[in-house]
Amino acid sequence: MKRNVKNEFLPSEEDGAPRTQYGALCWRLHRGRLEVLLITSRETRRWVIPKGWPMDGKDAATAAAQEAWEEAGVTGEVGTEAVGFYGYDKTRKTAAALPCVVSVYPLRVEGLAKKFPERKERRRRWFGAGKAAKLVAEPELQALLSRLEEDPSAVAGGAVASA
Repeated sequence: MKRNVKNEFLPSEEDGAPRTQYGALCWRLHRGRLEVLLITSRETRRWVIPKGWPMDGKDAATAAAQEAWEEAGVTGEVGTEAVGFYGYDKTRKTAAALPCVVSVYPLRVEGLAKKFPERKERRRRWFGAGKAAKLVAEPELQALLSRLEEDPSAVAGGAVASA
């Protein structure tokens, strides 16, 4: 195991332990219905949520919001508590797949920029939570999105009742 700048132990790629990532579940209320924003991955073009590695000097929620900006052009209010977790194997061209666990933070979308860092590498699209659950490949992310279809208050709180 290696240590990061905060002197915490991190798994190495050689030990096979899952690596941590932070993801943003970008959502909005549209005509009284919860919708989530999915983006395509750069390599496989699968539908995913914005996610990435921990960032020095940023807590998990802030890192998730930064990924949402870079990958989808999203601005908004990010929640400080994870709404769920999911695992997946990150495929890489030059090495074996890397197991990852993603902590998912809700981000209420307030704006979508036309220009953002990865705009030429990805597509983005709004879906109802149930439809989004059918489009993503990861079973635990599917389950999280399906729960939101049944109970949007998990991310939207009282906003759903007032919409």
